[in-house]
Amino acid sequence: MSTDALHPDSIAVHAGREDLEALGVHALPLDLSSTNPLPDLMAGGQSYEAMAGGGQPTAEGGHVYARLWNPTVARFEQALARLEHAEAAVAFSSGMAAFTAVVLATTHDTGRRHVLAVRPLYGGSDHLLASGLLGTEVTYCRAEDVAAQLRTGTALVVVETPANPTLDLVDIRALVVAAGDVPVMVDNTFATPVLQNPLDHGAALVLHSATKYLGGHGDVVGGVVACDETRAEGLRRVRAVTGGILHPMGAYLLHRGLATLPVRVRAQQAGAQRVATWLGEHPDVLRVHHPGLDGRGLVGRQMRGPGAMVAAELRGGHEQAARLTSGVRLFTHAVSLGGVDSLVQHPAGLTHRPVAASARPSEGLVRLSIGLEDPEDLIADLDRALACSAGLEPAGRRDHALR
Repeated sequence: MSTDALHPDSIAVHAGREDLEALGVHALPLDLSSTNPLPDLMAGGQSYEAMAGGGQPTAEGGHVYARLWNPTVARFEQALARLEHAEAAVAFSSGMAAFTAVVLATTHDTGRRHVLAVRPLYGGSDHLLASGLLGTEVTYCRAEDVAAQLRTGTALVVVETPANPTLDLVDIRALVVAAGDVPVMVDNTFATPVLQNPLDHGAALVLHSATKYLGGHGDVVGGVVACDETRAEGLRRVRAVTGGILHPMGAYLLHRGLATLPVRVRAQQAGAQRVATWLGEHPDVLRVHHPGLDGRGLVGRQMRGPGAMVAAELRGGHEQAARLTSGVRLFTHAVSLGGVDSLVQHPAGLTHRPVAASARPSEGLVRLSIGLEDPEDLIADLDRALACSAGLEPAGRRDHALR
């Protein structure tokens, strides 16, 4: 059936599965073929050429080779495009591969080499732009300075909202106006399409580290970009040449993850709001970063909710942050985010370690990804770890659950 008129929760369950009935199956198929039989030389060659140029395989020529196209990957792309209100989506082997393809395709297609990056930004993205590996020149700025920093040679404006790791929010519509005719790419990893659809606010491209909430179980790495079909063709060309396509198994897991994405995000968001409120009242916490505490009017207008990420700045700085991250028991001390289990990490020492010192997060800041555990159990874990990190006796709230 068509998913056009369905609620987003129903789209998450059914999108990308429209051909299953004709195939005579109910569960998502998984095609692991690395190569495909060719009907004849001419038809196979024409299909190969179409895919290498960023298009789709021809019905006569088939899929040819998995570096170019795969039906399991294509189903996931169709589903994500529907959730992001996009014409198309292109899936990659990781979020960084997806980001790389956006920069390469945009600079190649426009002939411009300058990228304007709004900080704060995920450490990997920030580092890649600063490295110069992609042959671009980057200018870092705040959202309010974008118009003043544009050049004739600016190819792309990059922004992440909510931002990693401080959860800063950027008004996407205002940023698009400031960028003028320069396309804006929004990293929507923290919000997910459940809470925010940047294309609806004028963005040209939406990027997800699909490893995070889209997969949701910490067992797959992938990236995906949603955009119009013209930009998607450019991204597929880069993907075909560089070999950055998502593996079919990853696409299978990500597509399956979409079905529960709305339920997971809303439940995790509710837990995060409870944890953020508690942290805001703790004497060892200088400041809590969470859009639910200060959404600047964007929560409810641009975002449909504040999300499930929380960051806290500790009075004891780096030393207390280090003690906390190694002192938790229910939280896992690990990078990444968005899974069903809660994680804690120290951005300045890990994900944002390669970022310029002037833009690096506070040494006392820890980032929490709230999972599906009972928030009171998570609070008890943090309470005990904070007490231990300050050299105090644990408060003992529900401590039995953490042993």
